[in-house]
This record gives sequence, structure tokens and C-alpha cells, in this order.
Amino acid sequence: MSQIVWIARHANRLDFVNPDWFLTAERRYDPPLSDDGIMQAKQLAKRLQGEKITQIFASPFLRTVQTANEVATVHGLPIKLESGLSEWLNPAWMTAAPERHPMEELAKLFPIDTTYTNRVPANYPETAEQALFRSGQTAIRLADEFVHENILLVGHGASVHGAIMGLVPEIVKVKVSLCSLFKVVRHHPNWLLELNGDTSHLSEIEEAIRFN
Repeated sequence: MSQIVWIARHANRLDFVNPDWFLTAERRYDPPLSDDGIMQAKQLAKRLQGEKITQIFASPFLRTVQTANEVATVHGLPIKLESGLSEWLNPAWMTAAPERHPMEELAKLFPIDTTYTNRVPANYPETAEQALFRSGQTAIRLADEFVHENILLVGHGASVHGAIMGLVPEIVKVKVSLCSLFKVVRHHPNWLLELNGDTSHLSEIEEAIRFN
């Protein structure tokens, strides 16, 4: 049997809609989804409702957890927080390692699997090449560890790109817009990208892609 790895970018974030949010936020590098982002996440969940996903992994940032939560709710699954899927920890964007919502806080709001431990660390600061490599290694490791299962990875622009590069290194062009969806299928021993940045499930599509 072939294995499917679904990969999605988080939905729209509040500071994209309201840039002033950043000025007074307690955790300015960990924004929540915007109202339309929540709707996008619900549309993603509806798109994946009929798929046989058995494991959900998300970057530990709030916006990815919120996006993953909509899918997790539909499938009745917990969310495993994986640092290897984190945002690119770019010192040009962040003056220090980003402060995120603690797992204990997230677990009160979402079905977090608190027994899961990170497989791949994400260390601040990192270059673009390091971020892509880190997320690529994460995708490979999770796909191999859960080889008999279809899994979903929810990340960010750079980590989604890196995950795809890790599994399908010959792919050079991907379009990672907000809440876009990718489908990578393992046909032993090779991987095939069957869905590349699909946004057909969304009622509103991002026009100017931002890799934040």
C-alpha cells in the first residue's frame, strides 16, 4: 500500500489583517488566526474530511495549531506538536527566539498529545537553508516513523516548502499560499507530488504570497 503525506500551510493570521496587533501583543511572533483564517481552516478541514488521515503534526506556533485543530476535530484525532515544522527562525524577522504559547496552555484549548516529544529541534537563529533542511528532515523522519499511516503536517511557508523538498527533492517550484494543500504519495521507494499548492477548497485565495 502507498503512503500519503498531506502538507498544509496555516491559514491567514491576525497580524496580516491587522498589522497594529504586533505593536502591543504579548507574544508578537506567535499571532492567532484572523477571523477569515479560521474560516479557511474550516474549509481545509472539510476538504480533508473524507481522507484517511491517522496522525496530525503541527508546528508549535498558535496559528498552525489552530489550523490543525479544525482538521483534528473532524477526524477525532489529537495534535502532535513538532518543532521541526516551526516557522523559519529568521533573525531578520525576529529580534530573539520567538516566545510561543506554552504547551500546557495550548492543551487546555486544543486536543494536544502531551506525550509526544519533538523529533527534530528548531534553533534560533537559522538561515533559510537551515530552515529548509530542518523541515525536510522532519518530513522524512515522520513519514518513515509512521510509514504505514497517512499523516498531515501543518507548517509555515518555509517549513512547508522544506518538507516537500525533503520528500521530493527534484521538485523546484512550489506555491505555498495561505492554507494551501499538498499531497505527496510514497510509491516505494519514490515519492510523487500529486497535489501542489491546491487552494480549490478556499472561498478566498491569497494573491500576494508572504513566506512568514
